[in-house]
Amino acid sequence: MGIVRTEEIRREEIEEFRRMLLSCAAVHRRKDEECLKGPRAGVWASEGDEQGKAVCVTSGISYIGRAIVNSLLLRGFSVRITVDNQEDLEKLREMETTGEMETGRDRGNFRAVVAKLSDIESLSEAFEGCRGVFHTCSFADPAGLSGYTKSMAEIEVKVTENVMEACARTPSVRNCVLTSSLLACVWGGHDTDDELPSVINHESWSDESVCISKKLWYALGKLRAERAAWRIAEERGLRLTSICSALVTGPQSCSRNPTPTIAYLKGAAEMYASGLLATVDITRLAEAHVRVYETMMNGQTASGRYICFDQVVDEADKAERLAGEMGVPLERVCGSSAPIEGTQRRFQLSNRKLLGLMSRVLRCCFEEDNGMADARRFCQ
Repeated sequence: MGIVRTEEIRREEIEEFRRMLLSCAAVHRRKDEECLKGPRAGVWASEGDEQGKAVCVTSGISYIGRAIVNSLLLRGFSVRITVDNQEDLEKLREMETTGEMETGRDRGNFRAVVAKLSDIESLSEAFEGCRGVFHTCSFADPAGLSGYTKSMAEIEVKVTENVMEACARTPSVRNCVLTSSLLACVWGGHDTDDELPSVINHESWSDESVCISKKLWYALGKLRAERAAWRIAEERGLRLTSICSALVTGPQSCSRNPTPTIAYLKGAAEMYASGLLATVDITRLAEAHVRVYETMMNGQTASGRYICFDQVVDEADKAERLAGEMGVPLERVCGSSAPIEGTQRRFQLSNRKLLGLMSRVLRCCFEEDNGMADARRFCQ
């Protein structure tokens, strides 16, 4: 279900993933040397885990997945990732056996397994022993040419249902964080409904009929997948949060995350005119995932949906910079001509809920670093 990329791009991503793991080496304590024998040898760090520090990231070598894994390792988590096939797993094992990974630090904290996203049993086996699951993947165009199609939206919904069902069937899993999209919030029939609130926040949902009529298949896929996740979570008693991400930016984001990027930009000109086109840096997005999970893990108040963005593209210079970064014509971002004043309704995006959670977490960390043992009580 992951992106089938060219060999060159795949090699670049594996190399980036290797550097990412090496960069984490200096911040973790030494693990049992027996864990250095290989991914399935010895005792993985999840056994006996009582603090929720063992987690699984689906499609962990995807663009978003790698960033989340990096952030988790830096925070001291034991991370298991799922990969799509044996080839990807073998490439990761090569990194671990060439000596490049012989740091003696992280090998006990990281493991990769093959799991079919179409197979609930396969997913449940991958999740076994993990306290939390980050579901990050989206189905992508194998050829990288046609973009995100309607059939891909249907598959994305099914995959999300499989992941949620696997979480429900795995006794160790307590919390799940779903990577959704801001597109699941912003397409609400703005042109026809003057009754709509002027602020788009975590309570806002896109309208399926609007997505279908405009052929916004990526928005439709994310919308239906998130709704399916919430339905199963409620039915099966799972603790779920969702991160509704803006357009992801960062180093080589378009070349390494092509299908979601191209698909997100469909309808960008209309979002720009409405004040709803926003971006988020990949590192900040990953940090938001981890902070939300840590709040869930610690029994605090993280719940529901969180909108995640760090910039609204609402001016011509911002649109020009985004077009340059994405490598697309400016018209793709903001349209060929400016809207006539007064003819386009403007909205405001709000990520206040996520900012509130992040500020509480940062206060707790600051106070704990200063020796305040009961900091969490004051931060709640």
